[in-house]
Amino acid sequence: MNCPCCGAPIALRPDTEGYKCDYCHTVFYPGEEDDGVEVTGEPADASLACPLCNVPLVPAAIAKIPILYCKECHGLLLAMQVLQPILEELRESAQSSAVQTPPDRGDLKRTIQCPKCHRRMDTHFYAGPGNVIVDTCDVCELLWLDRGS
Repeated sequence: MNCPCCGAPIALRPDTEGYKCDYCHTVFYPGEEDDGVEVTGEPADASLACPLCNVPLVPAAIAKIPILYCKECHGLLLAMQVLQPILEELRESAQSSAVQTPPDRGDLKRTIQCPKCHRRMDTHFYAGPGNVIVDTCDVCELLWLDRGS
């Protein structure tokens, strides 16, 4: 099986039910489509492409808060200032206490480019609660989240 983002071979990741690309480290979850993202149907800005798949990002919303979304890898691009309101809204509407698997520390070594300014994004653990790796561009005040983050 090849990665839909970069075309590299993907291997079954033993600690999840997904597939992890050995090259770009994107994790894919076959058959799972309900990730809380609602594509809004507004026209997409073709100048902003997914930093992993290089396909145009589409306007979408999580908890009615606007974001940009990749239909291929299901990654999310959002303004830094909307992360906290999204987290608060999702916590209020949470129906279960799902256990997340810890992120792969190797993901901290990846490099991706900001879709807006094309500078290298900083990859680090999210400073808030949880055990999530995020990519940020302080210049554009944007944040990238892989699916399942």
